[in-house]
Amino acid sequence: MKVKEELRCDLLNIYKTAKLECNYNASRFLQMLSSNEDSITITKKLVLSNVPSDGFTKLWELNRLDLTVEALIYENERYQQFFTETELEFIKDKLVSYGYI
Repeated sequence: MKVKEELRCDLLNIYKTAKLECNYNASRFLQMLSSNEDSITITKKLVLSNVPSDGFTKLWELNRLDLTVEALIYENERYQQFFTETELEFIKDKLVSYGYI
C-alpha cells in the first residue's frame, strides 16, 4: 500500500476511534475524507491553519489530542516526508501549546 493510501486509512481510523471511544461524530472530517481530494492536501488544510479546526478543539476538550491529525503526523515519520521542516515545526508548536507534548 502506498504511503498516501496508508495516510487516508489512518485518517479514517482516527474518525472511527473518535466516534467509538469519545462519541464524537466528526462529520465534516468524514466528508473531507470521502471527497476525491488527495489525503496530503486534506491533511495540510487541517494542520497548517492558524486557527485550530473544530475537530482539534473538540478533541482537546475531550482530552484526546492523540486522535488529532497533528498527532498522527507528529508521531509517524513516514508521513513527515510530505511536510517541510517549517510545517513540521508548526505542527509540533501547536501540540506543545495545547499540552500534548
